[in-house]
Amino acid sequence: MARGIPKNCMFKSASFLIAIAGIGLAANLVRKQDIQEPAPVPLSPPPSAPYAQSIGARGLIEGVDENVRIAPAVAGLIAAVRVKAGDEVETGQILIEQDARDAEAQIVVQEANVGAIQASLAESEVVLADRQDQWSRVEQLGANRVVSIDEKQRTLYAFRAAASRVEARKSDLTAARALLSRVRVQRDLLLVRAPRDGTVLQLNVRPGEYAVPGAAEYSLLLGRTKELQLRADVDEDNAPRVKAGCEAIAFIKGGRHDPVPLRFVRIEPYILPKRSLTGESGERVDTRVLQVIFRFDRTSVPMYVGQQMDVFLNAE
Repeated sequence: MARGIPKNCMFKSASFLIAIAGIGLAANLVRKQDIQEPAPVPLSPPPSAPYAQSIGARGLIEGVDENVRIAPAVAGLIAAVRVKAGDEVETGQILIEQDARDAEAQIVVQEANVGAIQASLAESEVVLADRQDQWSRVEQLGANRVVSIDEKQRTLYAFRAAASRVEARKSDLTAARALLSRVRVQRDLLLVRAPRDGTVLQLNVRPGEYAVPGAAEYSLLLGRTKELQLRADVDEDNAPRVKAGCEAIAFIKGGRHDPVPLRFVRIEPYILPKRSLTGESGERVDTRVLQVIFRFDRTSVPMYVGQQMDVFLNAE
């Protein structure tokens, strides 16, 4: 009878084979992790510097003469919004109307007050005319010693008192008219008007909302979009290299097609903290920038106010 293989030997052989298989799987996993996947191909190549000595900047499209952020002058309930985004407006046109019932009631009260004071003034003027006539007669009689000195003095004082009442009524009328003008101004302030011609770029209020001056979000953004300009933010480290009248070219953000030639306008004389953060990894919140203004002509590519562009300035 042949001798069988010991059970402990079979167990050791199986454990050895499992260990070898585990090592092989681990080595295969490590090898797969070491394999680097190819980088994804970008949809469009990044913009390249067009000049031998270029200064890169990020630009923001805005209307000529900058955009105007409009908000109500006084707090109040929005009764009506007369425009919508994209509308062309003219100087003085009503954009937003606030609830004016209280202001209109005050105007009625002040108009009635002015009318009452005018009537009182007319009455005082009649009394003054009567006292003046009496004084003239007494003065003539006094010259002939017909009236007593006491009567003459009382007539003179009555005449002066009537004249004082007339002047007081005139002062009251002036004050009442000034107050009427004030409440009319308050009523007019409830009508938000366009400060200049332009296009409504953004509208952030609706009827029924309560508007407060100085709110973080402006009520309406107005700009002239028939001609556009570009506000380029140049890092303060490159500010000394920027020269007035420099050449510049812009590309739509992230692409290098359809270059847009820029015309130099001016350099803002104040370096300020950067506000239009782009979210790029190398961007610092504490960055300060020099702003350079350029003009450009529209091309076949649609461009919008608020759109970002990659800008390159010629530093030669």
